[in-house]
Amino acid sequence: MDPQDTQGSARVAGEPPVDVVCLGESMVTFLPSRPGRLADVPAFERAIGGAESNVACALAAAGHRTRWVGRVGRDGFGDHLVETIAAHGVDVGAVQRDPRRPTGVYFRTAADRATDAHEVVYYRAGSAASAMSPATVPYDTVADARVLHLTGITAALSDDCLALMRALTAPRPGRPLVSFDVNCRPGLWRDGAATAGPVLLELARRADLVFVGADEAEQAWGLGDPAAIRAALPEPAVLVVKHGGDGATVHERTGPGTDTVVHVPAPRVDVVAAVGAGDAFAAGFLSATLRGLDTTARLRHGHLLAAAALTVPGDLAAPPRRAHADRLAALAPTAWGTLQLGPGWTGDDQEGRTP
Repeated sequence: MDPQDTQGSARVAGEPPVDVVCLGESMVTFLPSRPGRLADVPAFERAIGGAESNVACALAAAGHRTRWVGRVGRDGFGDHLVETIAAHGVDVGAVQRDPRRPTGVYFRTAADRATDAHEVVYYRAGSAASAMSPATVPYDTVADARVLHLTGITAALSDDCLALMRALTAPRPGRPLVSFDVNCRPGLWRDGAATAGPVLLELARRADLVFVGADEAEQAWGLGDPAAIRAALPEPAVLVVKHGGDGATVHERTGPGTDTVVHVPAPRVDVVAAVGAGDAFAAGFLSATLRGLDTTARLRHGHLLAAAALTVPGDLAAPPRRAHADRLAALAPTAWGTLQLGPGWTGDDQEGRTP
């Protein structure tokens, strides 16, 4: 390990193990004060962003013990990230502070990222997180978790980060359940999807639980149909294919070469900002998995936490109370199909219904 690294203790002796460890880069994000091009926005509000820390924060808010493992600069932005994530109830004792590399930051517009008007500018090249590697991240910082949650973003940051991802997804005795969100971001990869696709497929095949958007699978692998994606990913016990507003499909292994397939539509949502929904969905699905709920309930909890993120301006949203979420997740199919969620719905009994 670099002698200039600093690192806290991952776990205090006698404490119970964490439910989920999330490992990856978190950055300070600057949200625009008004719609428009980055060139025209006069001011920005500081927030935090990072797929893995988003999942950790959402799970902590849902009542689970979580740890975020990452690396930030020894700078003010690093202080802000660590303090903010800790304030969400996440264990940050394993976060490393790098005295020579900066904390990553990025700026984005208010437009939906699916439109051509959306702009995002990253300042993350050479960031502290890009120095994560098998040598700088001890395995014992993740080994005591029930679930280890990773994403394909980390693999794109550097060769060292890719080596770390390969080490963490390698088979070994006592390995936590490995959850992997493909998160294909071609702009982060040399040669784009042509480089990303094979690496993301390799890592996904080594995981136990995989999340992937149908659009991502099409982009990375030329596959959009859940059955075709499953054929390319036969190893994970659970494969979750997300279809945006059309819902999500789970392929869950129930025997040698045999899957149970469940599709659950998403509720209608009055979207405020289309960011953070994928991370929130993963958190909801993982939370329900940790609680031993059935496949339909896991998908519905994923949709509910995604709806919470979609109805606030930033990446992070307060989830509904567990009893409230459980009540909605238990609705009959017809009632679930008429559910419509808007801003403020996470307060008890604030959801709407369509006729």
